Amino acid sequence: MELLAEILVSALLVIGGFFGLVGSYGLVKLPDPMTRLHAPTKAATLGVGAVLIASLVWFPTQGQGVTWHELLITLFLFLTAPVTGNVIAKANMHMNWRPDEIPEPSPGQTWSTFDDPDHDAGRGH
Repeated sequence: MELLAEILVSALLVIGGFFGLVGSYGLVKLPDPMTRLHAPTKAATLGVGAVLIASLVWFPTQGQGVTWHELLITLFLFLTAPVTGNVIAKANMHMNWRPDEIPEPSPGQTWSTFDDPDHDAGRGH
């Protein structure tokens, strides 16, 4: 059982390191802020999550008991990172894009970000 836990923890650590590396590389090399935002919110989140899950598996197999801190941190991270990325993306859209620069939504739909008729009135556009 201990060998299986070591293999699982090792695999999770390697996966976490890989996703962290990809997220960091994407943050540095991608061309614009919106694509750079994608790298840390997706890849790095999975990397940190894999390391936390490895910790969650490791300690009970070493006789140190179950700690739920890692699971709670992982759940909090998976819930907050996408929401944060979405809020930053919407802020970027409001600061840098006009409604006519955004692709057309489905027929009969509007983009909720630009649904306010007074959207441009308060910004001086």
